[in-house]
Amino acid sequence: MNRALRIQGLGFSVVALTLAAATVVLPRLDARVELLVVAAMIILLGVPHGALDTIFARKVYQVRSLRGWIGFGFLYGAPAVAVVALWLVTPSVFLLGFLLISAVHFSGDLAEGSRGLSRLLYGGAVIVLPTLLHADEVDRLFALLAGPDAAARVTPWLTSLAWPWLAVLIASALLEARRSWQTTLELLAVAALATIAPPLVAFTVFFCGMHSARHILRTVAYASPSPLWLMLTAGLLPMVLVFTASAIGWFCLADTPLDARLIQFVFVGLAALTVPHMALIERVRLSGWKQPALP
Repeated sequence: MNRALRIQGLGFSVVALTLAAATVVLPRLDARVELLVVAAMIILLGVPHGALDTIFARKVYQVRSLRGWIGFGFLYGAPAVAVVALWLVTPSVFLLGFLLISAVHFSGDLAEGSRGLSRLLYGGAVIVLPTLLHADEVDRLFALLAGPDAAARVTPWLTSLAWPWLAVLIASALLEARRSWQTTLELLAVAALATIAPPLVAFTVFFCGMHSARHILRTVAYASPSPLWLMLTAGLLPMVLVFTASAIGWFCLADTPLDARLIQFVFVGLAALTVPHMALIERVRLSGWKQPALP
């Protein structure tokens, strides 16, 4: 497990640093093409890690019967629907809440033993640091997601935090080197990626290459000795349901301009899934991803 996480973390760090360097010298993709690629990667490579939540439902909460799974489905779906309703009614609260819970959720990526401050800075890096060089673009993306009023409230706060955030993150990364060079590398790689690369590209590489990949590796280890085919089967029905709900959501946004439609489709969906996902797995994360007792 630890070896797999080290290899994954090293691979992500190399990709993140390479992409940050390439951003400086290579021309950027057309904005529409970039948005389409980003949306496809998040849906195909990022979202599926949440489909494995059924493993935690079974292992941690002993959900086994049909009645239990129906109840689990309701308890999982209700907060997701509530998040979408929040976006429709109070988009400013939705945007701020989404950013905060995302930072908290991402903070769990770092290895056990990492300082709390390092986790906080790491979790918020991909949210705060893009405003250093791309504040106008971040503001435009927030406006597409939650409206210009919400963006006007949130973006200036992130911009004011960005330089102090980067400085303290670098200092914290260097302190982490006494315990783990890999944690230092991951912190610096995320900081470089989030600061230099275009915001959507930075988020996508982080979400798919670090957060989702690391979660899948930890889930596979947590579910051991269950066979891999059983784990894949466990995620199949949730993915079908997610894609069905996504199709409905895409249809409901039919009158929205394409750029806003893609942003809302992807990130409102992510927010809706993140809330029940966090509620389910935070207990496991806080336990240090310890192996469950065999039934």
